[in-house]
Amino acid sequence: MKKIEVKKGQILQRKGDVNSKLYRVESGLLRSYSISGKGKEHIYMFAPEDWIIADSVAPDEPCDLFIDAIEPSIVWQEDKAQHLAHDVPKLIKRINVLQKRVIMLMCASALERYEHFLATYPDIVQRVPQKMIASYLGITPEALSTVRRKRTQKA
Repeated sequence: MKKIEVKKGQILQRKGDVNSKLYRVESGLLRSYSISGKGKEHIYMFAPEDWIIADSVAPDEPCDLFIDAIEPSIVWQEDKAQHLAHDVPKLIKRINVLQKRVIMLMCASALERYEHFLATYPDIVQRVPQKMIASYLGITPEALSTVRRKRTQKA
């Protein structure tokens, strides 16, 4: 395990890298994302303090995701295999969050997805640009504005 300081915008992993690492966030905020053939970013997950973030491919296969820092961050870089052996509860939490996310993307309205985002990441909504939240939710920034307005009116 190695502690590293990461600057805002610094890329820790690129699609196609062969990377057997995962990152545990001590402070700051990371994200993982893909970029479509048309150049559009699709955010897969955020990793605030005390979360882990990694690509799920085998250590000897090319990664599918980019990982970068949204804020200056301090992270612990770990080998995936070692992590799996000793931190099963955090891994289960990560799998649970991702499973719920996939189900939400398949079944839920934009408002329900936004409310789930707020419940999953209660401390980062003010730390992340609205366009990134929209990307995570699979909607446009304009649709996110509509959802936020409806949520405010509903309250």
